[in-house]
Amino acid sequence: MTARDPLAGKRVVVFGFGRQGAALARWLPTVGADVVVTDSRSAKALGVRRRDYPGVRFYLGGHPDEVLIGARCICVSGGVPLDLPILQEARARGMPFTNDAQLFLERCPAPVIGITGSAGKTTTTALVASIVSKAGYKVWRGGNIGNPLIADLAEIKADDIVVMELSSFQLELMSTSPRVAAVLNLTPNHLDRHGAFEQYANAKANILRYQRATDVAVLGWDSPGSRALEQVVAGEQLAFSLYDMVPDGAFMLGSRLLVAGSASFDMGPHVVCERDEIPLRGDHNALNVLAACAITGGMGLAIDRPGVTPDVMRASLRDFQPVEHRLETVREVAGVTWVNDSIATAPERLLAAMASYEEPLVLLIGGADKDLPWETAIHFALRKARHIILFGRDGGKQVASKVMKLLEQMRVRDDQLSRVQSLDHAVARAAEVAQAGDIVLLSPGGTSYDAYEDFAARGLHFRQLVSEL
Repeated sequence: MTARDPLAGKRVVVFGFGRQGAALARWLPTVGADVVVTDSRSAKALGVRRRDYPGVRFYLGGHPDEVLIGARCICVSGGVPLDLPILQEARARGMPFTNDAQLFLERCPAPVIGITGSAGKTTTTALVASIVSKAGYKVWRGGNIGNPLIADLAEIKADDIVVMELSSFQLELMSTSPRVAAVLNLTPNHLDRHGAFEQYANAKANILRYQRATDVAVLGWDSPGSRALEQVVAGEQLAFSLYDMVPDGAFMLGSRLLVAGSASFDMGPHVVCERDEIPLRGDHNALNVLAACAITGGMGLAIDRPGVTPDVMRASLRDFQPVEHRLETVREVAGVTWVNDSIATAPERLLAAMASYEEPLVLLIGGADKDLPWETAIHFALRKARHIILFGRDGGKQVASKVMKLLEQMRVRDDQLSRVQSLDHAVARAAEVAQAGDIVLLSPGGTSYDAYEDFAARGLHFRQLVSEL
């Protein structure tokens, strides 16, 4: 007989009807929960059809106090700020908070590999899933990347392996950690949400905080923020580095990628591949590959499965297809290469993208700012770029306005800078100034929410604009 779910017969309120909220609205009724959904957006804006969610009650266009009547559990989607007055009221009443990731981890029958970081989460998650699949396992990939895994819970078997990307928005509510957990790097991000770097780092640390002594933590050794989290590690610790020969994990030695210690079957070190065999451009992607090798080589310490051999890692890397919107070459026109890096929603990502190219750059920068420092990225951009195009509306928390003020203080030459109102105008201007041999790089450094639903929508629009040149 199947055990009764702890949420059966309880009223659960889901705040936010994005991907995560929609997945919960479908899953919660299957375990017998009484479900209420609320979102500040209207039904028309959401495009929701209530008949697709039988038995679910919707309060859309706001969060009336009545949604809390009889509530026994609050599920908060990632994009919903926790300082909403109604959520503060729910906390004051002692209502427990959770989210789709926490509910999934509490119920998943298969071992979970969790991955977080300020940058590189999606690519590393895709790499790990590819390597584990090449090793012969049934793999489920999701979380903050693509599909909320709660939707697949009924189909996941104990012999499978789950690879899960986790954001700080999800982790700040979580009190369960995956068996294998990786923190790739930690730099200031989402400060518009978390307020200060310390709060952001504290949220990220939850991926490690609830591990057991038999679990595995993998840390990016070249990131001081990630490395500092070794004080939180309860179980086995592995690392990865471009610069240091870590004794347990993965590292680069000269032009070769190696695994050693627990990431290798006989403690190693063993060569996985040559640097030029990595199918991704840039040091940041070399670090993502190192992370994936450390994770998959050492996963057997925690999940009672053999770690993956270097030969399998190498074979998987050879077949790996880069994830879209991440240094994605769209096309070449008249000797100019157009690159979509719409995922770059912070200055750190812009820095990594610029460092990946030796060719002259025409940079497209814009979007909404996350209260992050821009000085380092702009100084580097002025050295790397032949022309900088700022796009987006004026004022408020707009990247273009913030960066424009910095550039005015630096007295940048007019022929090195353009200021336009939209991505359409930015592409048109780039087509005017770009020369054969240039890279036109969309690496905005800001979020897409000033004009698009998400970074993918922005990247798709860029692709369309470039295809029409």
